[in-house]
Amino acid sequence: MSSLSLRSAAALPPAIYLLSLCSFAFGLSEFIVAGLLSSMARELQASVAATGGAIAAYALGAAIGAPILTAMLARRPKRQVLVATMAVLALGSLAMAAAPGLGPLLAVRFVVGLAHGVFMAVASHAATSLVDPARAGGALSIVWLGLTLALAGGVPLGTWLGALLSWRSVFAVIGMLALCGGAGLLWAMPRVDKDAAPVSALASLRAISRPALLMAAAIAALVSVATFSFFTYISPFLLQVSGLDAGWLGAAMLSFGLCSIFGNLLGGWCADRSDAHRTMLLALGALALNLLGFYVLRLHATAMLALCGTLGLVFFAIVTMSTMRLLRLAQQHCPGSDAVAAGLNIAAFNLGTAAGGALGGLLIAVHGLPSIALGGSVAALLAMALLWRVK
Repeated sequence: MSSLSLRSAAALPPAIYLLSLCSFAFGLSEFIVAGLLSSMARELQASVAATGGAIAAYALGAAIGAPILTAMLARRPKRQVLVATMAVLALGSLAMAAAPGLGPLLAVRFVVGLAHGVFMAVASHAATSLVDPARAGGALSIVWLGLTLALAGGVPLGTWLGALLSWRSVFAVIGMLALCGGAGLLWAMPRVDKDAAPVSALASLRAISRPALLMAAAIAALVSVATFSFFTYISPFLLQVSGLDAGWLGAAMLSFGLCSIFGNLLGGWCADRSDAHRTMLLALGALALNLLGFYVLRLHATAMLALCGTLGLVFFAIVTMSTMRLLRLAQQHCPGSDAVAAGLNIAAFNLGTAAGGALGGLLIAVHGLPSIALGGSVAALLAMALLWRVK
């Protein structure tokens, strides 16, 4: 099976890999602030808490841009939209590198977040339309792999570069990477969409309100709530509850990042199976058990290391399967609105991430740190129950 997968991956169009490179650039732009927060706050003469708003501003832009702006751009050629979003990332990154204060930085982050949401929605649809349906999940996983690699490898490398040079230089590098990615898409993406459908912006916006799509988005949001109600506070959990030292914490985060890569590819493979619905149910059950394991085995360092890895594996597999599921539901219920469906999925995950952080904070305040693992497990079971109900 592995040799077959390699042959299939090698046969994918070059545009798929360029879309992955571009998603890496967007992912790095989103996640790198976490590694540069202290130096950014110091130079911009703002508090760490206020500078952390750069993460929220970006996520808010992505949540709005993914379904709404994508719907408004429904009739534009995918090549044109993708190249335009890369131009926004390139110019926005250079603007962030030159930002004189926190206010302008937050404004630019929001605009780039809008472009991020549109890019990932349109790129998800583009990837599946460039290959035959039997390989759509695999193509989608390659595109999302860029985001995973940004989190697993790009952020540590960018953090190191920021410490060596400056945080501004990191955003300048992202801008150059975006220019290269945009130029590549200009060359590799088809000028004419083979699957072009005369769907208006209004019809695309209406697709967002379809019950089947909203239910799928709710499941995606719950998955994100389950994961990030715990993962947002994973450092204090491992340090204070499990008693791990900094070395073990670093190893746990590395385990999460590396396994996320494999989870992304696994999700693409599972999405192309005929029993994709049952597989996703099993994945949600595995997520619930994984989070429960953090609570039950919280005093065992080796178990924490393994569970961090399986959390990355299962979560990112579900992300890819969920995106593919929404795309297929759109093809069934509102043909021509595939990109908007992918955008709805992206918005759901971003909103779920924010809600998960809020839920985790509430649980800590009321029941203490260990309770976040139980809360996440309950949210995963609720997502599983909703998916079971819609079958």
